[in-house]
Amino acid sequence: MPDIITKAEVEKVAKLARIEITEPEKEKFAKQLTNILDYVNQLSEVNTENVSPTSQVTELNNVMRADEIEPYKDPVALVEKAPESRDGQIKVKSILG
Repeated sequence: MPDIITKAEVEKVAKLARIEITEPEKEKFAKQLTNILDYVNQLSEVNTENVSPTSQVTELNNVMRADEIEPYKDPVALVEKAPESRDGQIKVKSILG
């Protein structure tokens, strides 16, 4: 079985990811990645002609509740607890410049 992923390709990916790996790790990762891709290739040989595409296996849907606006019980106390406030509003740092 020829290596699908070479040691040089592992070195290139490690360099792009800015991680240092040892020579034994390069060989180990090349072999592991080759094994993964070999397995993926095996899966591509499976006959899926009569299998419908699946994007979700549990058949559950997200259950979302409606947003309900409720007034805060004591807005004055909330503003007083803030590190900084002005004109009854909580002052926060500008993020848009």
